[in-house]
Amino acid sequence: MRNFDLAPLYRATVGFDQIADLMDRVLAQDVSQPSYPPYNIEKTAEDAWRISLAVAGFSTEDIAIEQRENALIVSARKSDSEEDKGKTYLHRGIATRAFERRFTLAEHVKVTGASHENGMLHIDLKREVPEALKPRRIEIAGPNTVDTKVIEGERTVEV
Repeated sequence: MRNFDLAPLYRATVGFDQIADLMDRVLAQDVSQPSYPPYNIEKTAEDAWRISLAVAGFSTEDIAIEQRENALIVSARKSDSEEDKGKTYLHRGIATRAFERRFTLAEHVKVTGASHENGMLHIDLKREVPEALKPRRIEIAGPNTVDTKVIEGERTVEV
């Protein structure tokens, strides 16, 4: 395992703490990450993504999707159903063990929908930047243009 010193990054930047923390978290994680359930992440548009998880054997009621701050948490726990009781399996290859899968989301990425069909769970995500944070164009006034209007409450007063 390689060790990277991120101290120069901390010394030379301001406001990039989240990126440095993310790099620390990724580099510190074990190589033996859980691989169950398998999943895909696809980009569906410029600011939209879809996470698809293979959840064969789980019903919609067994699966929980939760978004907390900048984390998406998908968990499932198989309920003990009456139809499984009394069965003797000679081979059980369909894993229905409980799991919890976490995804770190960027700022302003929200879950827009989820669907469960044919053993696949699809979670749609979209980046929705608030209007206040979007870039806006500022008009530049000429040397002879002076704004002499001041708005007070509901009425306009000439100065």
